Amino acid sequence: MTHPLTRPLASLALVAALASPLALPAAQAQGRAGLLPDFTELYEKQGPAVVSIDVTQRARRGQQMPELSEDDPFYEFFRRFGPVPPRRGSPRDQEAQSTGSGFIVGADGYIVTNAHVVDGADEVKVRLSDRREFVAKVVGADKRTDVALLRIEAKDLPKVTVGDPDKLKVGEWVVAIGKPFGLENTMTAGIVSAKGRDLPQENLVPFIQTDVAINPGNSGGPLFNLKGEVVGINSMIYSRTGGYMGLAFAIPIDVAMNTVNQLKDKGRVTRGRIGVTIQEVSKEAAEAFGLKAPSGALVNSVEKGGPAEKGGVEPGDIILKADGRDVKNSNDLPRIITALRPGQQVKLVVWRKGTQRETTVTVAELREEPAQAQRRSAPVPKEKAKPNRMGLVLSDLTDEQKKEADVKSGVLVDEVTNGVRGNVQPGDVLLEVVSKGVTTEAKSAAQVNELLGRLDKGAAVTLRLKRGENQFYATVRLLNGEP
Repeated sequence: MTHPLTRPLASLALVAALASPLALPAAQAQGRAGLLPDFTELYEKQGPAVVSIDVTQRARRGQQMPELSEDDPFYEFFRRFGPVPPRRGSPRDQEAQSTGSGFIVGADGYIVTNAHVVDGADEVKVRLSDRREFVAKVVGADKRTDVALLRIEAKDLPKVTVGDPDKLKVGEWVVAIGKPFGLENTMTAGIVSAKGRDLPQENLVPFIQTDVAINPGNSGGPLFNLKGEVVGINSMIYSRTGGYMGLAFAIPIDVAMNTVNQLKDKGRVTRGRIGVTIQEVSKEAAEAFGLKAPSGALVNSVEKGGPAEKGGVEPGDIILKADGRDVKNSNDLPRIITALRPGQQVKLVVWRKGTQRETTVTVAELREEPAQAQRRSAPVPKEKAKPNRMGLVLSDLTDEQKKEADVKSGVLVDEVTNGVRGNVQPGDVLLEVVSKGVTTEAKSAAQVNELLGRLDKGAAVTLRLKRGENQFYATVRLLNGEP
C-alpha cells in the first residue's frame, strides 16, 4: 500500500541509510578527460537563489498520488516527496507543518515550487539563504503540471537563470539544491538518466529522469545543469522506502515556466484542445494502416462540431506532426496542443488512407470535463453466427439497435473466442476494418467476414469499435486457420 511522505525528521543514521549519494571528488580542471566536475562554484553562485519553504496547515491532508490500479508496477512506489514535518512530534492544535524547496525566478520576489508543496496551505513561509524570512502569497498553482508561483515582499533578490531542457543529453551531469529531511541548502549531484519519461496520470509532462539523490523536502527545488542554469523542478521519486533509490523525476523548466508565466499574468492556466480522442499506434496498427513504423497518435473519435472536425480531421487519421513538431507517440500530442493558446491556429500533418496530408485547426480552450454520461446498454442480438477468422462472432444490427448505439451502420460483436487478442469485448459495435492502409466501413456481418476471409494468414487488422459513448481502435492478427 502507499504511505504518505509526511514524516518526522529521522536520525542522521536513518537519513544516511535512505540517502546515499556518491561522494564526488573535486577536479581542479573541470571537463578534462578522466576527472569529475567541481560543483563548488555552481553552489556559491546559485545557492542564494534557492529557498526553503515551510507550510502550515490546519489539518493533515492525504498524500497526493497518481491514481493507479493495484496491478500497475508503479502502484506502491510512486511518491511525491515534498512535505515533511521539520521536527519530531505530533502537530499541536491540529496544525500540520511541512517543508519543501523552491527557487527565485524574479528579483522582485517571485518564487517557483511544486503545487503539491503548498496545496491546502494556511500559511507559507519562505526562508532565504541569508536567513531572512517572509510570509509568501500563493499567486497561483496548477495541479496538472504540479507547479506553483509564490510572491514575497522583497527586492533585488538573487535569481536563477532558466536553461533549455531540450539541450540536455542523457549522461550529462546535473545538480539539485534543496531541503531534504529539513536540512537546508543541501546539494546533491548525478546524471540525466532519461528524457521524456511518461509517468502514470502525468501525460502533460515529459519528465527528466535523473539519479540525483532526492528525498522528502527536495520537492519544488531546482535541477541545475553544469552551466548553472535551471533545467527542471524536482517533483517525484520512485521508491520502496519513501527515500532515495536512484530514480528521481523533474518537470522540464520550459513546461514549468509556461505555467508560471500564465499564473503571473492572469492567475490561472489556460490550455488548448482540438476535440479528439486518441490512442497509441502499435506495430500491428502501423502495419494495418500502411505506415512504415509505429509513430503518431491514432484518432479514435472526433468531437461533433469541435475544432478538429471543423478542420477536417477524421476518425482513423494518424496525426504525425502538430505545430511543426513530430508526434512520436500519442502522449506527445496533448503536450503540444495544451501548450498552445486558445484561438491559435495549428497545422497538423495526418496519415489518411496511405498518404500524408495537411490540415489547419483552430485551437479551443481545454476545460475540466464533467463526469461522463452513463453508457448506453449494448444491444443484444437474437441469433448468433459462427466465429470468423478473427475469432469473433458478429451479427447485424437492427434499426432499433443502431438508434440505441447512435450509429448509422455497424456490426455487433456478439462473442469473442479465446483465440482473439486485443481489446475487443462482446457488445462492442464494429464500425470499420482497416488493413494494408485500406479502410472499409462495416455494413454487415457477412461483408466483414468475407473481407477477413480474403486476407493473408496472420495479417494485422485494425478494427474501429464503439463501446458505450467511446470510440477506439483495436489491432489483432488473423488466426492462421479456421477457428
